[in-house]
Parts: sequence; C-alpha cells; structure tokens
Amino acid sequence: MNAADDLVDLVRSYNPRTNEGMIRDAFEFGAEMHEGQFRHSGEPYFTHPVAVASLLAEQQMDDATLITALLHDTIEDTKASFKDVETRFSREIAELVDGVTKLTNLQLSSTETKQAENFRKLFMATSRDLRVTLVKLADRLHNMRTIKSMRPEKQAQKARETMDIYAPLAGRMGMQWMRDELEDLAFRVLNPEGRNSIIRRFITLQKETGDVVEKITGDMRSELARANIPADLMGRAKKPYSIWRKMQEKDQGFSRLSDIYGFRIITETESDCYRALGAIHQRWKAVPGRFKDYISQPKSNGYRSIHTTVSGRDGKRVEVQIRTREMHEVAETGVAAHWSYKNGERVENRFAVDPVRWISSLTDRLDDDHDHDEFLEAVKLEMYTDQVFCFSPKGDVIKLPRGATPIDFAYAIHTRIGNACLGAKVDGMRVPLWTRLKNGQSIEIITAEGQTPQVTWIDIAVTGRAKTAIRKFLREENREKFIRLGAELARVAFENAGKRATDKALRTAAKTLAIETVDEMLALLGSAEMSAQSVVRAIYPDLALRAGDEVDQARAVVGLGPEQSHRRALCCQPVPGERIIGITFRGKGVVVHSIDCEALADYEEQPDRWVDLHWQGGTHGAVNTISLDLSITNDAGVLGRICTLIGEQKANISDLTFIDRKPDYYRLHIEVDVRDVEHLHRVMTALEAESNVSALSRRRDASRASETLV
Repeated sequence: MNAADDLVDLVRSYNPRTNEGMIRDAFEFGAEMHEGQFRHSGEPYFTHPVAVASLLAEQQMDDATLITALLHDTIEDTKASFKDVETRFSREIAELVDGVTKLTNLQLSSTETKQAENFRKLFMATSRDLRVTLVKLADRLHNMRTIKSMRPEKQAQKARETMDIYAPLAGRMGMQWMRDELEDLAFRVLNPEGRNSIIRRFITLQKETGDVVEKITGDMRSELARANIPADLMGRAKKPYSIWRKMQEKDQGFSRLSDIYGFRIITETESDCYRALGAIHQRWKAVPGRFKDYISQPKSNGYRSIHTTVSGRDGKRVEVQIRTREMHEVAETGVAAHWSYKNGERVENRFAVDPVRWISSLTDRLDDDHDHDEFLEAVKLEMYTDQVFCFSPKGDVIKLPRGATPIDFAYAIHTRIGNACLGAKVDGMRVPLWTRLKNGQSIEIITAEGQTPQVTWIDIAVTGRAKTAIRKFLREENREKFIRLGAELARVAFENAGKRATDKALRTAAKTLAIETVDEMLALLGSAEMSAQSVVRAIYPDLALRAGDEVDQARAVVGLGPEQSHRRALCCQPVPGERIIGITFRGKGVVVHSIDCEALADYEEQPDRWVDLHWQGGTHGAVNTISLDLSITNDAGVLGRICTLIGEQKANISDLTFIDRKPDYYRLHIEVDVRDVEHLHRVMTALEAESNVSALSRRRDASRASETLV
C-alpha cells in the first residue's frame, strides 16, 4: 500500500463520503510539482506535505483542508501558479494554498518592529479563513519533529519562533496538545541541558517512589466506582517544558514543585463532573486557591473543564481536570472542531467557539496607527495568558489575564476609571495596587479627582490595554520631563562612548531610527521605552561595549535626583534586569526594591516617598550579591562540586554558612555575586541540574528591610 492509499484510508475512517478522487489527484499533482526536490534530511520533499495532510486527517478535517495541506508549498516552491491550482481544483483551495504561502513568507523571526507588523498581518490572514492557520500549524509541527536535519543556527531560529508565536497561537486556538508538543520540541533545541535535567529528575523520582501515576489513577478509579460515577480516567507526568516554566515562574527547584502530575476525568454528563469533584474532594484534601470552574465560566476559546489540585498519595499535590466527552473534544482539538467530520457529516459541538471573534476583536481594538511595539506586546499578552474572572460592585463579570492587578481591572472598565485610580478594595478590604487578582473576587476601584497614572503602573499592569493607556497618558502629561531626562541619558551614553551628544548627532540618530523628531526620540528615552545605547549605536553601529566597559555602579540606577545616592534593599536583593522601585529615606538616600518586594507594603500610605526607577542599560559588574538557600546530599566532594559549578558560571561566592547538618544532607546559605538576572538564572540552572542538589531557592526576607539602613 502506498502513501496515497494510507491517507485515503485514514480519511475514509471518519468521512466515508470523502472525495477520494480529488485527494488522489492532489496527491499526484503535488508529487509531480515537487519531483526532484529534497529536504535537508535527504528525503523526497513531498514526504513533508503528505505528513502535514496526515496530521490534519488525524484531527478529522474536511477534504479542502487536506488538499490544501498536500499542495501548501506548490505555489511558493514549484512552477505551479495560483491559476493552475484554481483550474485543476477550485477557487477555494487555490485561495487556501495562497493564504498558507503568504503566512510562510511573513518571516516572523525578524526584528521586533517588523515582527509586530507581521503579527498584524498574521491575524488579518487568520481572520479570513482559520483553515489557513491550521495547515500552517501542522506544517510547523512536522518541521519541528524533523528539525535535527537543519543547521544549528537555523534550528535555534525556528525553535524561538515556534516558542514565541506558533505554540501560544495553537494554545489560544484551543489545540493544547499541539501547543504542548511544539513547546517541548522547541525546548529540546533551545535548552537541551535544562530539559535533560528534568527528565533525569523524573527517572530518579520514579526509581524512588515507583509509578506514582498508576497508583494515583487506581485510587481515583476506586473512588469514582464507589460513588457510581461512570468515567474514563487518565494520568501523566507533565511535559518537561511545563515543569521548567513553573520552576522559572515560582523561582523554585524541581524538588519543591508539587503538582508535576496531571489527571483527567472524562464523564458522561455535566452533573457527573460535579459529582466526580465531590468524590475527589471527599477523599483528598483540596489545595486552597487552586480551584477553577471553567464549566460555569468558559474560556474565550470555548474551553470548559473543572480544575482542582489536591494532596494525593503520600501528600503529593496533583492537578485534576474534570469534563464531559463533548467538552473534551473541544479541549483536545480546539478550533479544528469547527471543521471536523464523523461518518461523512460535519460535527456540531455546542461548546465550540469560533476564535475568529477573539482575533477580530483584537485587530479591531488596535488601530492601524498604533505603536508597533505596543501592538506586539498586547498580542503576546493576549495569547500567553490564562484568565481569571472578577466581579464589579454591580455584579458584572470582568475577564482578565492570570496575574492581573486592580489597575488592569480599572482600565478594563474604562480608561477614565483607570487614569483616576487611587486604590482598590478586594472583597471589601483595601489592598495595594500590585495585588494579583484571583477568580471570584469582588473588586471596587477607588478614584480621586486629580489622580493621574504613575510610571510604576506600567510594570504593575499586565494587560496590553492598561499598559497602552498608561503610556499614552504619561507621554502626553510628562512629555517635557521625559525630554529633559532623555537628553541627560543621551549625554551620559555618548560620553561613555567617547563622543558628544551634539544637536546634529541627535538629529542623525533620530533619522536613522525613523523617529520623526529629536524631541520624540528623547521622550522615548526618558520614558524608558528606548535605551540610550540604541541611540549611540544608531550613529556608531560598530561601537560595541567592550568587556571592560561596565556600567558605573554609581549610575547603575536611572531616575535618581542629582544628589541622591542609592543602595540595594537586603530584603529582596534586586539585580539588573528586574523591575525596581525606590523608597526615599532622609539622610540615607534611596533604597532600591524589587517591584514585588513584600516590604513595600509598609510604605503604601506614603506615596511621596516612592521614586520611579529602572536599571541603566549596558553590562553591569558582578557586584550584586544575592542569597541562595540549598539542600545538598552529605557525600564526599559534593560541596566542592557546588562551588566549582558556581565558579564555572563566572560568579563569585562571597560567603557560605551551614544552617543545618544531618547524616544524609546539609542545608546551607550561600552569598553569590552576579551581574544581572540572566547571570543569576544561569547560576541557578547549573545548580538545579546537579543531582546532589535536592532543594534550591533564592532567599528573600522582608524582615531584613531595616538592615539596609544600618
């Protein structure tokens, strides 16, 4: 049996009424057009379109989509034209193939400004016919599965593009299985050591505890049977990239992550979902704050499921998802549910939602004259984030991304409310504006006449809408101040490069950067939307920062007054690359805190002491001390290897203290000097990969805030 027969048989299994003749004709036409072409692996090129069509057939797609997959590279890479495809097949298929070709030619891994414009084009193309995007996603998935045959630099480019664009797009369109695989394939290329370290930890954990998934699945199956709830149950360890992302988000080591296993319960009816939830919670203790009901409050892409996290066997936390079979189809196939067939008939799923509405609302909301970088930021935020649902005092439900703050809530209601936001109450209690909102909370925004947005709000806000509104207000309200600050930043940057920031030099830089006026460029500098280094390099592109040219530590922080000095807070130990804020102390200068430092809550009612700060661009010296807490096995040579690992990352150990000594492990406290947050992450990643490190965390202690002033 040949490849054409295999594909036709696969399509017949779900669509007996398929137009077999047209699929075979497309197969023959594609093979003829790609004759003599080969992939990097040496295989005939047409094996790729066949694999893409097979992926879509597994999703039970319609004939037009499958034929488009077989022909998706013909207009771009062969002598076939749009007219040839239209004449031989149909106008519909020719337009679909042409749409895939245009998406392919967008070059989405280019510079940020061009990438933003390409994002806009991507969404405009997607809104015309979603099948174009489905073919492109399947095309990217097969290319990522066979990426090893590409050059290393090409692999890295494609993997980053996949991680930034195609994986989140697949997730937003409801195709979570594809997002998971795309992320893992990209992770394999971008950080093979990180991925392998997680896999090694899993293997070690399985040797120590046995097959945890099988044991917990058995326990849950028994509970459901006892409650007489018919359901299918499956469990698995989470993907390496999913675990890695949790480690980065929570700043925790592998051993401290609890919910690394996921379980899914598929019931017959919606009422059975809630009965199953009751059975699970009756047997195991629910983890507070980890319950989400996406059945009563579905996601915008139609996803419905109940999520809960419980303390399972041996106290291990496990995530449980509960949904019906109909909900499961949407959760697995997402937008593909709109085009899938069964027994020759289009499947109607009452839970499927057309993501075109989301894409259209995004493109409608962001005008053509919108700033490119802001558009890109808004799109990425829309694609990456999960949602929480909060209530206004009137009972209106406001959907926000996970991690949203009261500032985002205020701007979601109206820009006027956001601009005048003075404070917020969550469930009746006054909270700081940087508080992360949770599902089901009731939010009341406190406004005041004369109140205006602060620069720090940009770092606190999560939604693109809020950030855009804040930046727009600040640009208009503080334009003169930003221009003066930008001029000073430009002067310092040019002096550090041995040049002078003359009027002519600044005009030349603005012209090179395609900025209309010098004042506009300086305003961007002053508002931290552009680095001073980029202005210098616009005129002197070969003027790279030499290894010895480090940022002057006295000028490491931007935003201080002429006579103000600064010191890093000991409670949070901020490092360059992290968001920061300053608190003034009479006679003590300004103490610099991370934006999420718990100690800032003590100054909430003293806004006059807050100073808007950000780190100076450029290379910082390895003089920023941070504290790490480690637990290591008590074996010969382990401590030496830990010190060597830190040294290999070009970091210096300034202090080391043993906190606890046991027969089987040591707990110790290490002070390490690093340059910036990326340097810190490299140090922690190297330690995480060491099998003798059982726990690792960055030490932050709000009680040490007062020590900074001593």
